[in-house]
Amino acid sequence: MLTRKQYELLMFIHERLKETGVPPSFDEMKDALDLRSKSGIHRLITALEERGFIRRLPNRARAMEVVRLPDSIAPGLGAPRQRGSFSPEVIEGSLGKSASEAPAPAPVTTSAGAEVPVMGRIAAGVPIEAIQTHSHSITVPQELLGKGEHYALEVRGDSMIEAGILDGDTVLIRRTDSADSGDIVVALVDDEEATLKRLRKKGASIALEAANPAYETRIFGPGRVRVQGRLVALVRQY
Repeated sequence: MLTRKQYELLMFIHERLKETGVPPSFDEMKDALDLRSKSGIHRLITALEERGFIRRLPNRARAMEVVRLPDSIAPGLGAPRQRGSFSPEVIEGSLGKSASEAPAPAPVTTSAGAEVPVMGRIAAGVPIEAIQTHSHSITVPQELLGKGEHYALEVRGDSMIEAGILDGDTVLIRRTDSADSGDIVVALVDDEEATLKRLRKKGASIALEAANPAYETRIFGPGRVRVQGRLVALVRQY
C-alpha cells in the first residue's frame, strides 16, 4: 500500500514514460507534486524502488522504469496530468487516512491476550515515509489497550530515548486523529513522512518535539501535520 505522494509520483512517472519514453526530471517531479525541495522526491523514489514499483537503471542519467503498478488501483484509473491539473484519484494506505477511514485489521482477543496488527515501522529520529502494510500481529495483555482501535509499529531511531522509547521497541498506538499537547503521537507530515514525537500545540502551529537533545524540535504551519494515533504502551524484547 502506498502513501498519497508515493502513488502520485508513481503515476506521474508512468504517464510521462508512456507519453515521451523519457522519465521526468527531479525538478519536474517536484513541481508536479508541489513539494518544497528535491530531497522529498529522493525519499519517494527510494520508497518506490524498495517496494518494487520502479527500478533505477545504472550508468544512465534520469533513467528509471516502472516495474509494476499497485494491485489496488482499478484498471483505467486516470493518471495525473501535467502541472496545473495534477489531481489523481488516490487510494491511501491505512496510516495515511483519518481515524474514521480504512481501519487497520481489528485486534483479536484470545485467552493469551489481544492480537494487535503490526503496521510497519515508525521513525523515532529523522522522519521516514509511512509504511502502511499489515506485516504480522503481536499478542499483548488486554489491559494495555483499553477502548478504541489499536495498531502497533516497530520503532527505528533514538530521538525518544528520554521518554523510555528505544530503537527496536514496538509501540502500541490507539488510532485517533486528535491529541492533547504533550501526548506522544504518530504524526504524518505533509502526507509523506511519518514520525513518533511529542506533540506541542503553539497557536495554529504544531511542534513535534524529540526526547533526545541531539534532535531539534520541528515546527509546522497549519495543515501540515496530521495525527494518526496516540501512544498507549510499548513492548520490548530482551
